Amino acid sequence: MFFCILFIIYLLHVYGSTVFSRLPSKRICKLEVFWSWKEILNSMNTTYPKYELFLENILNVIMLLPLGIFLPLVYGKKIDWKVGLLIGFCISFSIELMQLVLCRGMFDVDDIIHNSLGFLIGIVITNKVLLMNKIN
Repeated sequence: MFFCILFIIYLLHVYGSTVFSRLPSKRICKLEVFWSWKEILNSMNTTYPKYELFLENILNVIMLLPLGIFLPLVYGKKIDWKVGLLIGFCISFSIELMQLVLCRGMFDVDDIIHNSLGFLIGIVITNKVLLMNKIN
């Protein structure tokens, strides 16, 4: 029950900080896959590399990682990585879709990829810990 409450509180915090804390603006979409990594790599040979874009990508991975850690703890058992990836994708897609519909941020395919990856990493970490506890 404790992890279920943590999961819900953190999920609400994620929605609050990525959608509802932003002021409405114009509707923006970035549908090109890995556009941010192309920008980062192309900027490396320039005077001003895009470190802030690199940091944003890393933070997008980290953002849903705690949810991936909490989910197996909520269910009390391992979660298949494919199911975890799908759940992470759905959460991330819902964030991006709300940003698009409510004009509160940019709908970005890269964000969906990075968030889903973070969720998956969290699932894998918890699955390994649960497996190690079962062995011991």
